[in-house]
Amino acid sequence: MKICFLGGGNMASALIGGLIARGTDAAAVSAIELNPAAGERLAQKFSIHVATGPEDACVAECDTLVLAVKPQDLRAALAAFAARISGKLVISIAAGVGLESISRWLGGHRNIVRAMPNTPALIGAGISGLYAAPEVSPEARARAERILGAAGEVVWVAEEALLDPVTALSGSGPAYVFWFIEQLAASGTKLGLAPEAAQRLALATVLGAAKLAAQSDEPPALLRERVTSKGGTTEAALKVFAEEDMAGRLERALRAASARGAELGKLLAEQD
Repeated sequence: MKICFLGGGNMASALIGGLIARGTDAAAVSAIELNPAAGERLAQKFSIHVATGPEDACVAECDTLVLAVKPQDLRAALAAFAARISGKLVISIAAGVGLESISRWLGGHRNIVRAMPNTPALIGAGISGLYAAPEVSPEARARAERILGAAGEVVWVAEEALLDPVTALSGSGPAYVFWFIEQLAASGTKLGLAPEAAQRLALATVLGAAKLAAQSDEPPALLRERVTSKGGTTEAALKVFAEEDMAGRLERALRAASARGAELGKLLAEQD
């Protein structure tokens, strides 16, 4: 497997680092980064070949091209590849850009997998939603899973439209968790705790609860029930959540994020 990354930003760096850490030879990985300073940092950090333009031999030699540029820049970036993409697996992590648009910009190429990773991939703790075009072979799907799995877990979806809910849940999800930690700490401070103590308590609580849920065979609902004593402090807080319809509000928030993802995808497709 020889992989060329188009773009050398944070997510590309996370995937490259994960691949090398898991045994991929650095000589089998290359990148194209137009920013010389960014390219130099990438080359020094991972000892990989970094080119400054699409004419480099790494494009011809790779069997997998990972599209890791900004969504709004993708069409222009792909203009130089359409004639040289035959037989290659293309993996796009450009949020919102549909498979049909990518295929059209690559002259009808269909061996494409779309992926939606999230920012915890930067520490190897991410999760990516993946969708493959029907033409993608089982071997190519396994290759895509290996590449995205280098930075965390992967989940396949059966329809491309489901990448919008994936984006709303896990793509944007870290921001919701950061917000919850922020509000948990702020509420603790309002109750009289020192800000530093409230921050440590909030962060350790969220981290510990997530680890407990991840390591348990029981569903989160059952874990919640086990720490909710009748008439106790946890029940008092959860009653307020229910009265304020927190579950309904969260669902509406995710629906808004998913709808916005679909809307942005349509706007990008209209660039044609």
